Amino acid sequence: MAKRDYYEILGVSREADADALKKAYRKLAIKYHPDKNPGDKESEDKFKEASEAYEVLKDTEKRAAYDRFGHAAFQPGGAYSGAGGGGGGGGGFHDPFDIFREVFGGGGGGGGGIFDEIFGGGGGRRARSDSGGASAGHDLRYDLEINLKEAAAGVDKEIKYKRPVVCKSCSGSGAAAGSGQERCNTCGGLGQVSSSRGFISFQQTCPECRGSGVRIKNPCGDCGGEGRVTKTSKVNVKIPAGADSGTRLRSQGNGEAGIMGGPSGDLYVIVHVKEHEIFERHGDDLFCEIPLKFTLATLGGSVQVPTLSGKVNLKIPQGTQSNQMFKLRGHGLPNLRNGRRGDQLIRVTIDVPKKLNREEQEKLKEFADLCGDSTHPIGAGFWAKAKRFFEDL
Repeated sequence: MAKRDYYEILGVSREADADALKKAYRKLAIKYHPDKNPGDKESEDKFKEASEAYEVLKDTEKRAAYDRFGHAAFQPGGAYSGAGGGGGGGGGFHDPFDIFREVFGGGGGGGGGIFDEIFGGGGGRRARSDSGGASAGHDLRYDLEINLKEAAAGVDKEIKYKRPVVCKSCSGSGAAAGSGQERCNTCGGLGQVSSSRGFISFQQTCPECRGSGVRIKNPCGDCGGEGRVTKTSKVNVKIPAGADSGTRLRSQGNGEAGIMGGPSGDLYVIVHVKEHEIFERHGDDLFCEIPLKFTLATLGGSVQVPTLSGKVNLKIPQGTQSNQMFKLRGHGLPNLRNGRRGDQLIRVTIDVPKKLNREEQEKLKEFADLCGDSTHPIGAGFWAKAKRFFEDL
């Protein structure tokens, strides 16, 4: 399959300057980053494609070679043999995650900076430590469902979930008693190995040492040398009043334990508010629909309506029409930022009785006769318009 044009991939013109290239790459990298699209092979390929395009076009010499010879410039024996730079040379390219870290800063996740802002801290891929192959644990996600009343008032929830924790037998070192570490033979202690896809080579995490650059001589029998074992953890989560579906809460240090003594990741709790059988939520406001007897709508009076805090009397004026809206101020949900409560919006519908007994029918007929077209010209405006319409045909 023919490779796509690098300018087309980034969505920029051939005259684009460095700032335009970087802006275009940042947008695509955020959209297609594998940590944001777990298990999505198409997004992963587009992430790699954008990284390759940006790596070439941001470099003046590589860009000039590409503009003149196209993709052939970076093929073995092509006009530009140094496309890989420090990433392996010989026509290879850097690991796309290295390009990401170069542009966004930090270790690719878990170390603060722009990565935290994009993926909520940590994100999946974390930089390894320089001390003994230790690396930070991944962040975890927990989806928690609550009801509308809990969302309005706030609630404490205890959640249970499985996660890797520090192995007690080896205290997280991964080594059996009396054993130690040695340099990984597969990667030579670099933590990365080269792999090829067609004529393009990538630097990837070493599968033997998982990027640590070291291996355990005699691994711990309980954790297999990882320094972690999977256990069930309990965490108390405080859901703030006003939480909505999509609200994300961070529990620091309650993600996966780090490898070989590395720091733990964080736990992110994603709130989901169940649908209510009466209320619909619109931001901080609540909406509900209340049926009224036609006699109450005609004569006026009051009706009890449900709110999250209990029943409230709603005044119904005479001649209330179907679909008329009323507002109960301050009976919505509190705003997460300032605590101000929204309103409850009520739409009334006229409940027309389906069956009447004989006495009710006679009384209603008497009422109809009393009304007559001359005293209560219901719909007179509509029929006047209809008459004019038919006269114009």
